[in-house]
Amino acid sequence: MDDPKTQSDVARAAAALRAGGLVLLPTETVYGLAADAADARAVAAVYAAKGRPSFNPLIAHVADVAAARRIARFDERAERLAARFWPGPLTLVLPVADTEAVSDLARAGLDTVAVRAPAHPLAHALLQAFGGPVVAPSANRSGRPSPTTFADAVEETGAAAAVALDGGPCRIGLESTVVALLDEARLLRPGAITRAEIEALIGPLAEAEADAKRSPGRLTRHYAPQSPVRLEAEAPRPGEAWLAFGPGADGPFNLSPTGDLQEAAANLFAYLRAADRTRPSAIAVAPIPDVGLGEAINDRLRRAAGFVG
Repeated sequence: MDDPKTQSDVARAAAALRAGGLVLLPTETVYGLAADAADARAVAAVYAAKGRPSFNPLIAHVADVAAARRIARFDERAERLAARFWPGPLTLVLPVADTEAVSDLARAGLDTVAVRAPAHPLAHALLQAFGGPVVAPSANRSGRPSPTTFADAVEETGAAAAVALDGGPCRIGLESTVVALLDEARLLRPGAITRAEIEALIGPLAEAEADAKRSPGRLTRHYAPQSPVRLEAEAPRPGEAWLAFGPGADGPFNLSPTGDLQEAAANLFAYLRAADRTRPSAIAVAPIPDVGLGEAINDRLRRAAGFVG
């Protein structure tokens, strides 16, 4: 962050957060709408801008592990995961250690806190400049596809932001993996850090049901475009937009012509948005292999179609 303009933008964004304002913030996963996690009024403004139900908790973003330990109680499993995957697209749900640093509203009244250290250099610079935890849910209106470009973030919730930081297209394009470490370790939301990578460090992960309410992104209809979404489609029907995957598929919305799941994840939300703008009768989605990163892609697609609670 040696560029003077970037430094000035980050300083303005930090000042806006201290004043209770909102900031459009790039991360490596998706763009977020950021606010001071301790300021309940600012957090309420995030909920209002997104139209987000207050029972859906928000993730507290921090600059590093030391900052995370001030707001959450780490056990040996959490230390191991943070050492391996932070900064990066992994959120840990842990017992809360400081109920004032992350407001009750941001935690949806729970005795836990979801925390992560993002890898994007602009996000890290802002967190260091601000000096405290920042909530930054995806900068879309609630239930809509998450923005992975600056233009889409501005279109969705830019009117609510005092400052907007342009970090270019998001490298990953899917929200972070969420793991609860309370009693059993549970995978609450799949993401770019895969189940296999996590289990290699801390052992088997239980399913989400017991702790699902502690994670963002668990609503039945989430990440949804305006058009209906039809999954596992072999081909589009007349009037449908075609979200293809793999070689040989015609049309402008092939998530990955080579069948690369990482490329498909990065393109998913942008292509859902682009397909939706054509005003189709529905968006037909080709089958995506449910392995590795495909588990996260299919989770988002099922929620976009309204099939997961």
